[in-house]
Amino acid sequence: MNILVTGAAGFIGAHCVQRLIRDGHRVCGLDNFNDYYDPQLKHDRVAWVKDQVGEFPLVRIDLADAPAIDGLFHARRPDVVIHLAAQAGVRYSLENPRAYVDSNLSGFLNILESCRRYPVKHLIYASSSSVYGANPHTPYSVQDNVDHPLSLYAASKKANELMAHSYSHLFGIPSSGLRFFTVYGPWGRPDMSPIQFARAITEGRVLQLFNHGEHQRDFTYIDDIIEGIVRLIDLPPHVTPQWDQAQPDPASSRAPWRIYNIGGQQPVALRTYVALLEKHLGRTARIELLPLQAGDVLNTCADASDLARATGFQPCIGLDDGLGRFIQWFLGYYTQPSPSVAGGRALVTEPQRRHP
Repeated sequence: MNILVTGAAGFIGAHCVQRLIRDGHRVCGLDNFNDYYDPQLKHDRVAWVKDQVGEFPLVRIDLADAPAIDGLFHARRPDVVIHLAAQAGVRYSLENPRAYVDSNLSGFLNILESCRRYPVKHLIYASSSSVYGANPHTPYSVQDNVDHPLSLYAASKKANELMAHSYSHLFGIPSSGLRFFTVYGPWGRPDMSPIQFARAITEGRVLQLFNHGEHQRDFTYIDDIIEGIVRLIDLPPHVTPQWDQAQPDPASSRAPWRIYNIGGQQPVALRTYVALLEKHLGRTARIELLPLQAGDVLNTCADASDLARATGFQPCIGLDDGLGRFIQWFLGYYTQPSPSVAGGRALVTEPQRRHP
């Protein structure tokens, strides 16, 4: 198929592009290479993908640039769009809310408009477990109410689901939203806990655990995320005539629209998570316990049964195994050999970036 992947230089996007090309698809990537975090990591991800699977077209376009997005669709005519580009981060949404409006709302509208003008067989887009917000019940089910987001980032992802539904209803665009749960693995974002925690531990800095370390998170290894996406490509949602408007299913519709959770379904306490990082790094963390931060969700756990029924797949890579793979990449990318050995390796203060 002709597949357009937005956010192709991002963490999930780069892994997705690599897998799709390996599976024989014709892939075009889109990214704006913004500076939310060091763009060098994005360039290195792209170089890694090209090392693995060869050259692929990658255009530098901002989602908010409607004419450029339209021109790309006109030129490429994708069969499938996998929309992973977004302004990410819960805490950053407190500092720069307009970035979320420009990228996650206006940008997503431009994607939907182009899918309407140049009809696609399937639009798969990234949502987030953050949409569950103040919901105290776990595991989170796609049948649960998600009307109480705790951050603008979460609200923008809920808005994406509603926007996709309206376009599915009005224009018949088959769309599937995936609520990702704490994705981690090689080439991850440096603003997320795996890299932040690993760097603090290896550099001997104090590791801050909010909510006194009592959070639980449903960690999902990147390969499991990609497998879920790939298996959905050939399963676009269809109109469901038997959908009951009197007792509506929040995850489906009379329109060709579906919502799925994709998560490891095995929540882990942050202190256990830190202990596993210590094990794989061969170092002990210095921990400072702090109160809950604004916008943070207490605990997450996915009920991914709908995805399993649809695709026959559910995430299967455990946290110990996944963190071992992540740390192997982390040490290869951010460290260099040193005669001073602690736990078999030493970390330099300033990252020396290189391909593992």
